[in-house]
Amino acid sequence: MRMEKRSILKNFLWLLFSGFMVLGLGVACFLFVLELQLPSVEVLKDVHLQVPLRVFTADGKLLAEFGNIRRIPVTLDQVPKQLIQATLATEDQRFFEHSGVDIVGLGRAVVVLFVTGKKKEGGSTITMQVARNYFLSRKKTYIRKLKEILLALKIDHLFSKDKILELYYNKIFYGNRAYGIAAAAQIYYGKELDKLILPEMAMLTGLPKAPSVLNPLANPAAAKNRRNHVLYRMYMLNYIDAATYQQAISAPITAKYHGFKVSIKAPYVAEMVRKIMIQKFGDQAYDRGYDVYTTLDSRLQKIVTASLRKALLAYDYRHGYRVPEKNFGAVNADDIDSLLDALKKVSSIGGLQPAIVISVAQNSATVLLKTGQAVLIPWSGLSWAKRQIIRDNQEYLGSAPTTVADVLQEGDLIRVVQKGDNTWTLAQIPDVEGALVALNPKDGSILALSGGFSYFQNNFNHVTQAERQPGSAFKPFIYSAALSKGFTLASLINDAPVVMPDSGENTLWRPENDTGKFYGPTRLRIGLIRSRNLVSIRLLQLIGLPYAIDYVTRFGFDRIQLPDSLSLALGTANLTPLQLAGGYTVFAN
Repeated sequence: MRMEKRSILKNFLWLLFSGFMVLGLGVACFLFVLELQLPSVEVLKDVHLQVPLRVFTADGKLLAEFGNIRRIPVTLDQVPKQLIQATLATEDQRFFEHSGVDIVGLGRAVVVLFVTGKKKEGGSTITMQVARNYFLSRKKTYIRKLKEILLALKIDHLFSKDKILELYYNKIFYGNRAYGIAAAAQIYYGKELDKLILPEMAMLTGLPKAPSVLNPLANPAAAKNRRNHVLYRMYMLNYIDAATYQQAISAPITAKYHGFKVSIKAPYVAEMVRKIMIQKFGDQAYDRGYDVYTTLDSRLQKIVTASLRKALLAYDYRHGYRVPEKNFGAVNADDIDSLLDALKKVSSIGGLQPAIVISVAQNSATVLLKTGQAVLIPWSGLSWAKRQIIRDNQEYLGSAPTTVADVLQEGDLIRVVQKGDNTWTLAQIPDVEGALVALNPKDGSILALSGGFSYFQNNFNHVTQAERQPGSAFKPFIYSAALSKGFTLASLINDAPVVMPDSGENTLWRPENDTGKFYGPTRLRIGLIRSRNLVSIRLLQLIGLPYAIDYVTRFGFDRIQLPDSLSLALGTANLTPLQLAGGYTVFAN
């Protein structure tokens, strides 16, 4: 009987041992197969971080940034010590002790899972988070967790702890398109890493756990609780003392959205660069971290942008005030909040801010800005506004206003601009468009360019896309062709009537000078100085149209854009401002 019991026990132990062996062998095989499916962590030695396309002026001022991901790669020595301590205290306090996987933390997560049946704790180390963010999806599965563990062990074996931390800080998502700690510091606080204070470091450290739920911009209360938890962990691990802890948790939430800092506004140029980069590199241009340095001179660009806007506004003022963009009716104190909501939906254009008239006096008007500020427009900022009248497709100017009521009413949605003396004036978005470009005549490089009043209102680039007739500005090219063919500045051309069949029509062409007069024999230099139409036409006729067209193409003009008729002398070619400016650089050169 005793022998039978011993035999049964022996068989049971053997079966148990065999079961463990089979289970162990199965697990080993499974892990071996799983390991074969893992990507090589060697790629982290030369990892590609998605960094946006940035465009700069020649002197290094930022013009624009393109790409859905905001990232500013940093090295670990650029990360403040307290920020590293906050990360270790919150994410992985035994980071420098384990081999990529924290058995204690993982065990605690397993216990919580068995007790509650819910995955409340992931047990992920910083190294495991690096593995997940660089190689794996965000989908939570047990297989992914096993892959995460295996990858973490490999990463820890291959890289130093400092390198792993650096990989972490450059990859982790912090919400609001910010990837990496440096981009997060810029987005939430408008600061570089070394300018952050402790409460700000703690706030950023707490974000990766749930960037949307704990976001200080969307949920300040939850973000503050998370920040204070980070500070508490730092205090418990003696990274900060009690006084520092109390001061930090009492700090207000100061985070707000900071867009990338554009130093120079030149959106038309930025778009030109973007198109070229996409043609050259495809969609990779948006995330390969290309920095493009243009030939723009930042000082000249500011002058060009301001000058064009000033000229277009002045032209528009001379043609009178049209009508308000909208009217919201009579205004009372209860309407202010709804008016502010309406204003926030209206963008500023070309420096012209939207505003709503909330009261009208005899010689002034009070308007509400989208900031909630009420400002006064004095009579000096309104007296220019003669009413523009359109009748039978003709434009007329009304009489000068005598009171504010002649111009504005309560509830009008208008545009205002603050002048240099801090007074406000009524404005309106110009109907007319324009462009300005400045080139370096030595090499043809663009020094400054503005393609219109406001790119965000109209992204049509009038410098590069608007083909217009240059008129008399084209005459110097015809005179240059004549000088090349043997004419001199003293050559005489008869300034007399020209009559010839009009091309394509059963009529006669009778061009005239702008004065309507004829001046007889005229030297070439006078014909050019006075911009005499008839001298230019006869000169073109004498040198020959084929020769003239061939000659002026040397200035960079496309033959297709040049009309095969004597009207070319009057500038009837279709050229862009950039082409015309490029032609003139030849003279300057």
